[in-house]
Amino acid sequence: MEWIANPSVGDWIGQRLDPGYATMHGVVPRGFPAYARIFHRPSVRSLPDRSVPPMDEWERMPAHEQQRLIDAFVDAQSTWAETAAAFGTTLHPLAQWQRIVRTPEGEDWRSRLSPDGREFTAPLEGELDREQLARLASVLAAHTSTPDSGVAAIWEGYGGLLGFFGDGPSRAFITFDDDPQHRAMLDRSTHDPFNNVFRKPTWQEGILSREISEGPRLQLPGRGYVLFSAAPRAFSDPDWVLDAAWRDRVAEEHGFAPSAQAPNILWPDDRAWIMVSEIDFDSTIVGGPAALVEALCAAEGIEAHAVPEGADLTWDADEVNR
Repeated sequence: MEWIANPSVGDWIGQRLDPGYATMHGVVPRGFPAYARIFHRPSVRSLPDRSVPPMDEWERMPAHEQQRLIDAFVDAQSTWAETAAAFGTTLHPLAQWQRIVRTPEGEDWRSRLSPDGREFTAPLEGELDREQLARLASVLAAHTSTPDSGVAAIWEGYGGLLGFFGDGPSRAFITFDDDPQHRAMLDRSTHDPFNNVFRKPTWQEGILSREISEGPRLQLPGRGYVLFSAAPRAFSDPDWVLDAAWRDRVAEEHGFAPSAQAPNILWPDDRAWIMVSEIDFDSTIVGGPAALVEALCAAEGIEAHAVPEGADLTWDADEVNR
């Protein structure tokens, strides 16, 4: 996976977008024979049947009982279909999350209690989780003549991705240090307003190199993307992050596990299909041949529905669950 310095390879996308966001084609190109909506997975937890006990009572409890209470608070992956069943609503291709969970006007839709006492949390916006992406990529790779050659686009706005000129780092990692002198030095360096006034902006490193950070972008309406060559087939392996040019090695240096942002847009060189995970969408849209859409809707572990060209996926589009 290498940086693509010439973003014109993605110009075809902008040429097939609609102005505005009245339909999904504000971000998803028109012109494909069929489209599928892949629903990002929500999470669910079953709340315990009683409140957490006081510490003295907790310490007297058998280990298996402690574990039972702990497990009650652990989130599990769910589906939109399970959520709709819990709330007595209807899952359909144009469903919207806040309608599925029956959110009253003005209340928070991100986390809702169902009538059976379970707590459902809204899906991740802007990307598929690693397992979902792997399942999706396996199906996508079977419907292109170039499964080992394509383009991945990453939104430029993710925190820490790009370096920049400034007077502070692109992000900070919490470091625990028992040395009081070292701690005092760090405090002086980060909380010295007098010196900060006179400090000249310097280049602050991001995940990507300075060359890439200052390089050209694919400019689509309201969004800029950094492009990388990428084999669509590669994403069927959950460990694709190890080969990603945008792998977060900065975080790894601070003890975090290897990670990389999932592509926001992915397409093969033959343009047989396109995958779009718009940063504000809680689902991913795939445009391609009808056989691909049928395969996605039938695939195990993928919750997908076919949607028509011109589909409205805006916030208030769910006419069924009003």
